[in-house]
Amino acid sequence: MLNVVNMDLLNVLLDSFSRISFTEILSAFMVLFAIVDITGSIPIIIDLKSKSNIECGKVATVSFLILFAFLFMGDALLGLFGVDISSFAVAGAIILLILATEMILDVEIFKTGNAEGSSPMIVPLIFPLIAGAGTLTTILSLKAEFAVINVIIALALNMIVVYIVLKKVSIVEKLIGKGGIFILRKFFGIILLAMSVKLFTANIAGIFTKLS
Repeated sequence: MLNVVNMDLLNVLLDSFSRISFTEILSAFMVLFAIVDITGSIPIIIDLKSKSNIECGKVATVSFLILFAFLFMGDALLGLFGVDISSFAVAGAIILLILATEMILDVEIFKTGNAEGSSPMIVPLIFPLIAGAGTLTTILSLKAEFAVINVIIALALNMIVVYIVLKKVSIVEKLIGKGGIFILRKFFGIILLAMSVKLFTANIAGIFTKLS
């Protein structure tokens, strides 16, 4: 019995690894990098670090666990409200469009506030800067577009970037400079905009098919 279970687990792992695609990983990584926008948050991070100690490893780990859990449990949560993944992906595409507009036009559409008395590691660093509503939406949107294993790898790589930026934030700021951060924000805003259009067009047809 144990051997059968082990064989099934091995087959699942082999099937998952066979789906690994560098192109999908790169695409998912770019989208998540743009939506998390950790480089654009450097001024906020510097301000938070000046006020209290931030455990970089814990921030990256907790953020990864939240997003990883939502990747697998998000569908069940949506099921409670009778929402399918295609509809959620379209909603995610609209949110990505709004976030891309913020990044490109330097406007603030989403308003975020601090919960009084909460740790800066939780609010606003983990939520909403890293594992915010936009990132949670994006995770499920990417799941509708790419193989799960590729989304997980892209997510892990992004959390490594988050850890490095948090750990070496002052060095990153000096290396990139304010001009570099500005350019990165605009560039990834355009990438995000293109991805929102792709997600919308890829999933909207399925919704109309179900309605007809």
